[in-house]
Amino acid sequence: MSDSRLLAGERILLTLWVGGLWAIGYIVAPALFANLEDRALAGSLAGVMFEIIAYVGLLCGGLLLVFNQVRNSRRRFNWRALVLLLMLLLIAVGEFYLAPMIAGLRTQGLADSVQFGRLHGVAASGYLLTSLLGLALVIAGPESD
Repeated sequence: MSDSRLLAGERILLTLWVGGLWAIGYIVAPALFANLEDRALAGSLAGVMFEIIAYVGLLCGGLLLVFNQVRNSRRRFNWRALVLLLMLLLIAVGEFYLAPMIAGLRTQGLADSVQFGRLHGVAASGYLLTSLLGLALVIAGPESD
């Protein structure tokens, strides 16, 4: 595959992933909580969207990491690869560790508990960090590799 096609694929995947992160996390989810009277419904809908964007992120991030390694065969340990790995790690922890714990507390009726608030805060912080790291990749552009 030519370098220009790899770059185009990278830009598309990064746009899909990071755009989705920002749209869901900072536009859609707040709009749900602002416009739905049922906070449990708003939380459930937001949770479904966060799960979808997590899987989109795992797919896009994995492909971006492969593209990065193909494009940088002489310099595999580069800052973009490290950022992508960190983003993938944050998504995996959020989706496969924190989200099930949060859902379990919600199922037990403990959505107002301190533990729920703490876990939700950790998950939100991880999401924010992932969003900011993605934004850094977008701002840097492909030429900074």
